[in-house]
Amino acid sequence: MSDTISMPGGGWRLWRHFALRGPGFPAAGVLRLAPEGLASAADKFAPGEVLAGADWEAFQEDFSEAAVRTARDLQEIAASAPFRAAVAWQNRAVLRTGIKPFLDWTPSAQGRTSMPRQREELVAHYWQRFCVKNDTIGFFGPVGWGAFDTARRGVEVHPGAGLVAESRVYFSSWSMDALAKAIDRDPRVRAWTPPRQVPFVRVVDGTVRLPGRPPQPAPEPALTVLRLCDGRRTPTEIAGLAARELGREVPAPEVTEALEWLVARRLIGWKLDVPAGTYPERELRALLERIGDPAVREPALAKLAVLESGRDRVERAGTDAEELTAALAALEAGFAEITEVSAVREKGARTAPNRALVYSDCRRSATATVGTAVLEQLAPLELCLTAARWMTNRYARTVGARLHEAYEKLRAEHGQVDLGSLWFACLPAPHPSSIADIERIQAELRERWSRIIDAPPGARRVTLTSAAIADQVREAFPEGGRGWSLSRYVSPDLMIVAEDLAAVERGEFQLVIGELHVAMNTIGQSLFVHQHPDRAQLIEETTRDFPGPRLLPMLPKELPLKWSARSRQSLERPEDHYVALADFSADPHRPRTVRSADVRVEERDGRLAAVLADGSVFDLIDVFCHALSNRVMDRFTLRADGDHSPRITIDSTVVARESWRFAGSALAFADDKSEARRFVRARQWRDTHELPRFVFVVSPTEPRPFFVDFDSPVYVNILAKAARRLARKDPAAQLTVTEMLPTPEQAWLTDDQGRRYTSELRLVAVDRTVAPGEPA
Repeated sequence: MSDTISMPGGGWRLWRHFALRGPGFPAAGVLRLAPEGLASAADKFAPGEVLAGADWEAFQEDFSEAAVRTARDLQEIAASAPFRAAVAWQNRAVLRTGIKPFLDWTPSAQGRTSMPRQREELVAHYWQRFCVKNDTIGFFGPVGWGAFDTARRGVEVHPGAGLVAESRVYFSSWSMDALAKAIDRDPRVRAWTPPRQVPFVRVVDGTVRLPGRPPQPAPEPALTVLRLCDGRRTPTEIAGLAARELGREVPAPEVTEALEWLVARRLIGWKLDVPAGTYPERELRALLERIGDPAVREPALAKLAVLESGRDRVERAGTDAEELTAALAALEAGFAEITEVSAVREKGARTAPNRALVYSDCRRSATATVGTAVLEQLAPLELCLTAARWMTNRYARTVGARLHEAYEKLRAEHGQVDLGSLWFACLPAPHPSSIADIERIQAELRERWSRIIDAPPGARRVTLTSAAIADQVREAFPEGGRGWSLSRYVSPDLMIVAEDLAAVERGEFQLVIGELHVAMNTIGQSLFVHQHPDRAQLIEETTRDFPGPRLLPMLPKELPLKWSARSRQSLERPEDHYVALADFSADPHRPRTVRSADVRVEERDGRLAAVLADGSVFDLIDVFCHALSNRVMDRFTLRADGDHSPRITIDSTVVARESWRFAGSALAFADDKSEARRFVRARQWRDTHELPRFVFVVSPTEPRPFFVDFDSPVYVNILAKAARRLARKDPAAQLTVTEMLPTPEQAWLTDDQGRRYTSELRLVAVDRTVAPGEPA
């Protein structure tokens, strides 16, 4: 195992490996859209000055010429193969409805009517995401990797060859589910499909028990058949075992009738059910290859092969936009013909993030090595981690008490408690009161931090030292308490602000803490794990954190707006146990896979424990680990309530960037019909509020944060449109403006051609106050 990477205070350590997140297009790309000299020319007009006369007419002419040049630049961007390929992955129809008409247009001052301007903004909107958003998706957000090296002082970039070292195309889980359903339409498949009990059903004293329901009688042979439905035995195998148990022959029609009776009462599932995983097509192939009849098996495998071949063509297309578009269209057509299902799901509140059949993830060629200069400056981060640990410990204690109350009630009613019954008694997980609980704890965390920071009213900058506030932090956020397994982890985003890498070596740099993903190891998600050159190294890090087996709750394959196959946790090990709660999403053939109905809940040493049939014992709260983490993962913030929050710096680390909140109607320039006046007034508005040139904006009406350069008319137009949209939808709603730090000029990650990219280090911090293998 690698040497320990300890943080300065010793309470936390870091994984040696970190993810290097960044876009796939150079940061300088967005600077192309800020016409040289136009901003300074606009600033010659004073606030309140009547925009008229010779100077204004000259500026308008300069503005029109600059707008035409920008339109040509945007056309050059839109014509590039990588840009069009990136758009094809995002929304292929836009290439036809927006990009092609834009490229067919000849820019001129008179020709920049409403529709061409909208298309300019469309290209610019995609471009800012591809150039300055540290996303992780496809070749336009490839996953990079790096490592800490205590023998090194500064930061070193190893650019590798080209932008991408490896690229893969993956099926979404829902696409293989749809294919399995189509194959299931062949009635012959059912004879080879192993039926499976739902995870929370029990057979006790000749009756069927379900959480929250009275015992239900069941006739024979249905009762015996139910006990034998383990997701591995075919109906024929079940018939043979049932005959031995009942002491008589059980004909196949009688078994089928019993299975249908059980399906109708939702006590079993009897269909091709693809286990969750990064490669659902492999899981489906394994299911189909177990079909013993070639006449049934081969047509099913042929359907799968059609889609696999289509996926391979998409993968070969790379960044050839025309071939990629054709390959995606062909794959979708083949899928729709085979499954009779739409190849793209509609976006909505019940749709998971992956709406397309396939997605692409890539590994960046460039890697980075980070040395002691950065590691020595992590004391401010450790103070934030200390507060995050307090939050998770406090939450675990609160939710744990509620789980214990539910357990006591069930035990009083039934004498003993199984995990399935407790899980259903606590829905929505981890408990019906859990959202109110975490909101109260989050408010307390903010209030305690505000006392420590003690920002003067109206302050733009607050500068503290870790030495001066360390005792206050430890007093406000004491270490006592125990959380859950995942709460040992925090995954911070760390950015380096430096003139160049030589400045880091000299110690002339700042760090910026972005988001703290609390109670999560985000590097354990499929989108990261399967882009690492050696998954075994990540497994080794995991085993260091948890030397013994873990109890891992099975998760649904996807949840609306939250996760899909890409975000699935993928650092499981053979020694870990899986427990199915409400959904059985793992492979039933996998060892150490159990149902919630078969897990006892007991009180041991004052804590609730999950006791498996093989005698393994785990802290019960770990069964709720993902539900708990989902409630707290985005709750850590130092940002105060109000219309303005200062930049907070501890030592040389920015722990909170300056931000502002505005109602859409407060951006008065947004309604100006003249682009030139809008640009001038936007800059005056920006000066009034002392905003920096580069910001990110979050609006309730926009799907994701977007970048704004106040020197760029096209990005001012995008901001104005967002403000108008927000004001129309909800006049009381606010958009949040946050300073961009580092800025595009401060990018240090380079490729083999020396082009610079924005980036952040996604770290994994591990709580050392809990011994490895102990409950958190």
